[in-house]
Amino acid sequence: MRSQNCPALVGACEMEKHILLVDDSTTIRKSVASCLRKAEYKVTEAVNGRDALEKLELLRELGESVSLVLTDLNMPEMDGITLTRRLREGPCRFVPILVLTTETDRAIVEEGKSAGASGWLNKPFQPEELLSAIRKLVWLG
Repeated sequence: MRSQNCPALVGACEMEKHILLVDDSTTIRKSVASCLRKAEYKVTEAVNGRDALEKLELLRELGESVSLVLTDLNMPEMDGITLTRRLREGPCRFVPILVLTTETDRAIVEEGKSAGASGWLNKPFQPEELLSAIRKLVWLG
């Protein structure tokens, strides 16, 4: 049974879609991952940008790919903007990247978009808003 706080998208078989979720906050990561899984997405979690690149390499070795990267901005070791730039330089250059962050500074938002972010959502987020943005980027983008 699906949670009312995290509705599934109607009419779409999300299980075919794989999301790489990158956030250093365990609480946020687990909450978002739970929401995505309830919407029937496959989720791989990473704790920062460096971990995300390592997870992507492991997935490639297994013959898997991701449909979307959902990342925070402010993380240790490698932040979300650096991760976005690295992804745009490599084999994930066409994978949508959605930034989910507390950062609202217009200059940083523009820097993220210039780096290649496909979309931007602010924390705290509404599950319906998050799932709608993902659907637009994954299914329609």
